[in-house]
Amino acid sequence: MKGFSTANRKPLHFLRLGFFSGCLGVLLVGSAFFSACSSSKSEETKVRPAVPVTVAPVVQKSVPIQIRTIGNVEAYSTVSIKAQVGGTLTGVYFKEGRDVKKGDLLFTIDSRPFEADLQRAQANMNRDTAQLKQAHANLARDVAQLKNAEVEARRFADLIKQGIATQHDYDQAVTNAEALRAAVVADKAAIENAEASIRADQAAVETTKLSLGYCSIRSPMDGRTGSLMVNQGNVIKANDVQLVIINQISPIYVSIPIPERDLSRIKDYMSAGKLAVEAIIPSDGEKSETGSISFVDNAVDRSTGTIRLKGAFANQERRLWPGQFVQVALTLAMQQKAVVVPSQAVQAAQKGQYVFVVKPDLSVEVRSVAVGATLAGETVIEKGLQPGENVVTDGQLRLTPGAKVEVKGGSETPPSPPGSKQSPT
Repeated sequence: MKGFSTANRKPLHFLRLGFFSGCLGVLLVGSAFFSACSSSKSEETKVRPAVPVTVAPVVQKSVPIQIRTIGNVEAYSTVSIKAQVGGTLTGVYFKEGRDVKKGDLLFTIDSRPFEADLQRAQANMNRDTAQLKQAHANLARDVAQLKNAEVEARRFADLIKQGIATQHDYDQAVTNAEALRAAVVADKAAIENAEASIRADQAAVETTKLSLGYCSIRSPMDGRTGSLMVNQGNVIKANDVQLVIINQISPIYVSIPIPERDLSRIKDYMSAGKLAVEAIIPSDGEKSETGSISFVDNAVDRSTGTIRLKGAFANQERRLWPGQFVQVALTLAMQQKAVVVPSQAVQAAQKGQYVFVVKPDLSVEVRSVAVGATLAGETVIEKGLQPGENVVTDGQLRLTPGAKVEVKGGSETPPSPPGSKQSPT
C-alpha cells in the first residue's frame, strides 16, 4: 500500500495472538464469576432459615371424664292460672314478665254476687239453728207432759181397782200418755231434721266462702309471669280461659338426652354419689351454671335411642331460661395423671392424627398420637407423647420433618428434654 511505511507495519500473527489472549482472559473471569454465584446459591439452599413457631409443653394432670351433649332448659314447675269462678275481672295486680312471690295478689273478680250468696246461706243457717232450738224446747216440754200423763194413767188404773174411777177416765189418761209419747218421737225427728238442715247450711256457707275466696286469685308459688291473656273488664267463666302462666325458674331444670349405650355407666357412677353437670350458655359469652343430676327417666325413647336425664340448677343469676338450648357437660369421674396438650397442637392427616415435637436441638419431629377427650381447649393424648416434651401449637403449615424452628417469644436455647430440670432464671 502506498503511503505506509513498511517499518510501521506489525506482523499479522502478533495481532491474532493478542486477540485470542484477551478472549481467554474474559472467559476465565466469567467462569470464575459463575462458579462463585453457583457456590453461593448452593450454600443458600443448604442453610434454610429457622421457622418461627409457638410451642407448649406436654403436661400431666387430672381431667374430668365427661359426656357432652345439647340440653334444653325447662321450668322447675309451671302453673297455668285460671279462674275457678265466673264473673267480671275487676283488677290485675302484676306486670307481665315480672317476678311474683307465693301469695301475691294477681287478679280480682267481682265478688258482690258471692257476698250476697254468703249472706243468704248464713241467714238460712241462722233460721235452721233457731228451729233446732225450738225443736229441743218442744221435746223437753213433751217429755215432761209424757211423764205426767204416765203417772196419771197409773193412778187411774189404781182407782179403777178400788171402784172409784170409771173406765172412761182411765182410757182417756192412757190415750193422752200415748199421744204425748208420739209427740216426743216427733220432736226428736224434728231435732234431727233441724240438725241436718244446719249441716247443709254450713256446707253452703263454706262453699260460698270458698267461691268468694276464689274472687281473689293469688300466686301459688314464687316464679315469673308470662303474657297476660285476659284484660281487666272482661267477663270470664270458671275454668274457661288461661289468664297467665307462671314459671318457676330458680331453681330450674335442664333436660339432657343421653344415648342409651351410656346408661349403664351413668348408673354405675350415680351409685357412688351425685353426678355434677355443667350447662354452658354459648350466647352469654360461654358462661356456665353448675348443678347435679336429679332425675333419670324410666324408659328409653325408641324413636331417638336416648334416655332423658334432668339436671337441677340453682340459677341464682337467671342465666338459664325455659326453652333455651345449652351445651351440657356431664362429669362422671376424674381421670388421674392424664397427658394433655393444647388442642391446636393436634393435626389431622389421612393416616391419623399427629403433632410436631420440638427436640432439644430445635428441630422438629412428626409424632403420631392417639387422642382422647377434648376439654376446654385441651386434648388428652392416650399414646405417643410423654410429659415434659414440647409440641408446636402455631406455625405447623411451614414445617417439614427435621426442620429447624425458632420459638416465638422465647430465647434461642432449646426446650428442655423430658425429665430434665431447668435452672431458675
